[in-house]
Amino acid sequence: MKKIELLKELEKYPLFNLKIVKDIINKDRNYTKLFIHRLKKDNFIFEIEKNKYTFGKDSFVIASNIIWPSYISGWSALNYHHLTDQIPQTIFVITTRARKKKEIIFNNAKIRFTKVNSKYFFGYKKERYGNYDIFIAEKEKALIDSALLKKISFSEVCDIMKGNVKNINIPLLIEYLIKINNKSLIKRFGFLLDKLNIKNDKLNKLIDFKYIQLDYSISKKGKKDKKWRIIDNVGL
Repeated sequence: MKKIELLKELEKYPLFNLKIVKDIINKDRNYTKLFIHRLKKDNFIFEIEKNKYTFGKDSFVIASNIIWPSYISGWSALNYHHLTDQIPQTIFVITTRARKKKEIIFNNAKIRFTKVNSKYFFGYKKERYGNYDIFIAEKEKALIDSALLKKISFSEVCDIMKGNVKNINIPLLIEYLIKINNKSLIKRFGFLLDKLNIKNDKLNKLIDFKYIQLDYSISKKGKKDKKWRIIDNVGL
């Protein structure tokens, strides 16, 4: 097979390994390894990590496809959904699988992997991104993931919610909060929704009596809210 034909075949894959190349060129393993080495040397393909290669340089595509199952969340998803103008320096990937390498750098972008319990692994969808499919959190789940995994301060979550409340599916947000059933998460979002004058009676039935600070990233000083057992250290 000519090199140009091979490259056209490889272009179909967001990432590929030695076996895929071996099957395409129909050669033995040693020849395939040498062939891949030559393609890398000539900058026709790029190595992501051991035995994982790509034809392109889009870190977003790589982040979504490097491990299965997984999806992009946090700042990266919020920016993708136009809920923030902040351009993230790190692409956060949620997965149910353990990885030895928790972070890789590809094309000057950090890709960080966070392993979660399977009960938290939902609320994402497949979307077309350029020539490839990616898996990315829905807006509502990206907000929840950010607070649940403390990838973003809750002050920033509050600002995003206040600035984009019309673009957020509140019933879906509440449904996901109930499904996860994390009391601290429910208290924080319940308090926030109250401040935004959004009805959320279902959530208050799921909390306990322990007080927690609204923003987990700063001190606990602030006014206590008896309904949600929140210490408003943000001044919301």
